[in-house]
Amino acid sequence: MLAPPFPAAAIAAARDAVRLHLRITGAAEDALLETHAATALALCEAFTGQALIVRAWSEVLPAHGAWQRLPAAPVTTIDAVEGLGASGTGYALPPETYGIDIDAAGEGWVRGSAAIAAGRIRIGYAAGLAGDWSGLPAPLMQGVVLLAAHLFEARANGGTPPAAVAALWRPFRRMRLNIARRSA
Repeated sequence: MLAPPFPAAAIAAARDAVRLHLRITGAAEDALLETHAATALALCEAFTGQALIVRAWSEVLPAHGAWQRLPAAPVTTIDAVEGLGASGTGYALPPETYGIDIDAAGEGWVRGSAAIAAGRIRIGYAAGLAGDWSGLPAPLMQGVVLLAAHLFEARANGGTPPAAVAALWRPFRRMRLNIARRSA
C-alpha cells in the first residue's frame, strides 16, 4: 500500500510550526523545511500505524467472501467498491455482491463474493485522524515538529533523533495482529 501524499496545506502548517520552533524568520529554508516536515509526518504515520490527515486512499483486494481489513486507519468513509477487470478498468458492482463495515476502532472492512467475475475489487475510502494539521492531537504535532527540526539541524552530521519523539507518539501507536480476515 502506497500512502497518498499529504495535502500541501498540512505540510505548510507543519513547516510553519517547525520554523517557529527553530526561530527561523525568513522563507529561504522553506523548501527544505517542507521536505523535513513531510518526512516527519510520514514517519509518524509509520510509527503510530495511523493515517494522520484525512485523505483519499485506494486499495485492490481479492473478491472473496471473507472480511478483509483495509490497511489505512482510522477509516472515516468507504466511498466506492468496484470490480476490477484484468486490464485494470473498474466497473460498477451490484450492492448485493459486496459488504462494507467500519468498526468502533475505525478499522474498515470489505468483503466481495464469488459473483464478482474478475476476482478483484478496488475500494476507495478516506482515512485519517484529523481533517488538517491543527486537528491533530498536540503530542503528535509536537513529535512531528521535533523530528523535522532534528532532521533540519542534523542534516550535515546526522545523529540520533530525540527520544521525546517516540515518547510523544507511543500512546497513539496502533498495534495490529497479523490477521487479514475476520469471521462473518
